[in-house]
Amino acid sequence: MSTLTPEWEALRVRTRDFIRTVVVPAEPGPDERLSEELRATLMAAAKEAGVFAPHVPREYGGQGVPIEHWSAIFQEAGYSPIGPIVLNCMAPDEGNMHMLSIIATDAQKQRYLAPLAAGEKRSCFAMTEPHPGAGSDPEALQTEAVRVEGGWLINGHKRFISGAEVADFAIVMARNDASDGVPAGATMLLVDMDNPGVRIGEQIYAIDRAIAGGHPHVHYENCFVADDAVLGMPGEGFRYAQVRLGPARLTHCMRWLGLARRALDIVLDRTNEREIFGHRINELGIAQDMLALSVIDIETSDAIIAKTAVLLETDPKAGSALSSIAKVHCSEAICRVIDRAIQLCGGDGVTDNLPLASYMNEVRPFRIYDGSNETHKWAISRRASSRRRREVAAGAARMDIVGGADS
Repeated sequence: MSTLTPEWEALRVRTRDFIRTVVVPAEPGPDERLSEELRATLMAAAKEAGVFAPHVPREYGGQGVPIEHWSAIFQEAGYSPIGPIVLNCMAPDEGNMHMLSIIATDAQKQRYLAPLAAGEKRSCFAMTEPHPGAGSDPEALQTEAVRVEGGWLINGHKRFISGAEVADFAIVMARNDASDGVPAGATMLLVDMDNPGVRIGEQIYAIDRAIAGGHPHVHYENCFVADDAVLGMPGEGFRYAQVRLGPARLTHCMRWLGLARRALDIVLDRTNEREIFGHRINELGIAQDMLALSVIDIETSDAIIAKTAVLLETDPKAGSALSSIAKVHCSEAICRVIDRAIQLCGGDGVTDNLPLASYMNEVRPFRIYDGSNETHKWAISRRASSRRRREVAAGAARMDIVGGADS
């Protein structure tokens, strides 16, 4: 992990101790979800321990950790599947908090960010739509927001809106036409879930369970919101989305990497103790190879997360591009770590005797969520090809200049 200042290292240690001594023993069983009562109790304990909302500015009750130091602490939280929920740094709330802290007006921060940061409210991010609407391609956005007297009228159909069933409000991405000085594009709007124009539709049952509120369809039917519901500037939604999506991809990597470390600990304990063919499993070459590859996957993931986090602060455009690479690498590496742990634990690995199978259910969708890995690979390849063309063209131009000087 990256080098931390004494202040953030102390927070990391407190977080590690809290997760392992308070949260892990309280984890629900394989077929259970975290109850609202237990969630509230553990959140209160996290606040008392001084580890709650590490990413949130201190003025809103968080720990104020800079983004370049999030990873070490988020990984400690992610050591338990419910750890990020308890510390209030779980998706989709965490990404929404980050965006609200940067873009929202003071009034919006008081109404939405403050209670969200305190764990008193929940949120969702409504961008994905049924085909042929926005999915991996945000430009396919079909939900519309139309200017009307005093505000906006939203109509559209969203799907896979994580957390919508328990959310108090949504940040809705909607396409807008040009009007009254507003450019055509997309607009982000803050919409309370009890707005009469909001209807939660069919639930989508995915294999992951960590995010409360599922992934349902959400319908916006002549949903009116006032002008003060616009987040940022109207028509600039696609640009603002990058404020959220780059860091949100990376924090997924951080949390799930913590769970990969837990899986590795489980399999190391097992291979240190179990014997087969007269030897401890950790003495067998094939097992050593699998364990070594898992360590390599964890350490390379940690390194790319750390580099990307710094870039997101110093060069957001480059950081967003690198977050695509980090997302692909980490989501695949983390799956490999957990899969090897399952394999080395044999029959118990695929049963409820160990939590590894449930971990795989949580991390496998990450190769699809936040843009499928194939979509990210397409973008990564295009950026690499474009960069090389520019380098070749610049080199040729320099040669022309040198040649002209010599003639």
